[in-house]
Amino acid sequence: MDYKASKTQQKILDMMEYGYQAIRNFPKSERFSLAQDIRSCMNRELRLVIDVEKAYIKKSTLRDLDSTNAELQAYVRLACNMKLLSMHQYEVWSGKLVEIGKMIGGWLHSVSSPNA
Repeated sequence: MDYKASKTQQKILDMMEYGYQAIRNFPKSERFSLAQDIRSCMNRELRLVIDVEKAYIKKSTLRDLDSTNAELQAYVRLACNMKLLSMHQYEVWSGKLVEIGKMIGGWLHSVSSPNA
């Protein structure tokens, strides 16, 4: 496995572990709507990082991974605005997503550069 893929995959797994714990406390009314959307987005992010490793042309899959990360950031922000997450939970989770986004951006840059 590519070093960038394994580091990014581990960060995503750590974020998912935190996220699953956080959404466990959502009220029942949100468990099958917003919580399900967040779970699906996290699962898609994990699947995409695995797909990037297997892909011959990585750029388009990395773009999908980047947009999925942005989508997940929006869902987490929405959950905080709806008071489903505490400010501390939001800050920690958002920090993990920003770090993953930076890793994806660096990976995308290295794949896009002519020297790669």
